[in-house]
Amino acid sequence: MTAKLHVLANGLRVAVEPMAGVETIAVGLYADAGARSEPKGLSGLAHMVEHMVFKGAGGRSARQIAEAIEDKGGSLNAWTARDHTVFQARALAGDLALGSELIADLVRNADLDAEELERERHVVLAELGEARDTPDDIIFDHLQGAAFPGQQLGAAVLGDEASIAAIDVPALRSWIAEQYRPDGLVFAAAGKVDEDALLKLAESLFGDMAAGAQPVPPRATFATGAHHDRRSFDQLHVALAFEGVGHTHPDVHALSLFTNAVGGGMSSRLFQQVREERGLAYSIYSWAQSYADTGLFGIYCAAARADARQALELSRKVLAETAEGLTEAELERARTQAKAGLLMGLESVATRADHLARSIQVHGRIVHPAETVALIDAVTLDQARYAGAKALSGGEALATVGGRLAEVA
Repeated sequence: MTAKLHVLANGLRVAVEPMAGVETIAVGLYADAGARSEPKGLSGLAHMVEHMVFKGAGGRSARQIAEAIEDKGGSLNAWTARDHTVFQARALAGDLALGSELIADLVRNADLDAEELERERHVVLAELGEARDTPDDIIFDHLQGAAFPGQQLGAAVLGDEASIAAIDVPALRSWIAEQYRPDGLVFAAAGKVDEDALLKLAESLFGDMAAGAQPVPPRATFATGAHHDRRSFDQLHVALAFEGVGHTHPDVHALSLFTNAVGGGMSSRLFQQVREERGLAYSIYSWAQSYADTGLFGIYCAAARADARQALELSRKVLAETAEGLTEAELERARTQAKAGLLMGLESVATRADHLARSIQVHGRIVHPAETVALIDAVTLDQARYAGAKALSGGEALATVGGRLAEVA
């Protein structure tokens, strides 16, 4: 069935995609604002808001919110990224109205109680501690900070002890008022959903919001920094990043395919040469992340401390060789993997709703899967090689966890 986009009078966008053969729905409110939009000194504010709205909203307590959706067999979830925030409900088709109402209450009618904030502050600090005890998690925060030092895009989504302590109720309310504005919101649903019913819900729940858009965060500048966390772990974790491209850059699909080819699976060059042929690491892969104005392309590797330097040096060599000598067979494998990953993911109602909303946030319209497949198919070998070489030419940011600088310099 065809996805549709509607715009309310106040600018809020409503997207719907009915799906045949399913009995469930996913509905979500997607805010085009995340951690990179936070004020200096208040890192973690967007994430704290995400936590706090669940503590009471729309006349329901935290427990009543949970019971309202779970009594119906559904679930309510939220997550904060650097460039967006999501509140999403999964439910049986007949509970679209309930899921939508709960989401609207979270964003528009949250209690934001000071005593609850103090309790939740401890929960978030525990979450931060858990992240720091997980090397293959915290290393990407270190890498982000090394790549974008002194910039909010480089700050951790969770924040730190000082910034979490500085968050108060007025800051929570200001964030919601300034960042959750109609022009920056997408209300999207997929599954066994009726288009007219969703539009009526959107109008009744969000139509009276005052028109307006949230502030645009400053442009980010990639830097060639380093961060070394020397705490002792069994493995030395290494993450390397190069400047990538933004969501709408002409090279975004070419770089994505280069990323898949060099380290996207067990058949990739990094996996085969670093792990299979040399036995230098158990976990190694490449990845790419795009933002509105920039992006990152990088690799992650976990190795024994004695092998980390060799693994990193070999990885750099593999990256350079792939940028120069990527083959047609490797590109075709990466192309097929990319299309399969896209299309398999879209068989889920939740992923379909995410895809609707994110394509609208990034491109201002619904980008149909067939269009993305066509763009993937159009990438040539020269374009993929060029995208990889261009990324590698601008210097690197480096982060390590579990070893000394000398071991990976």
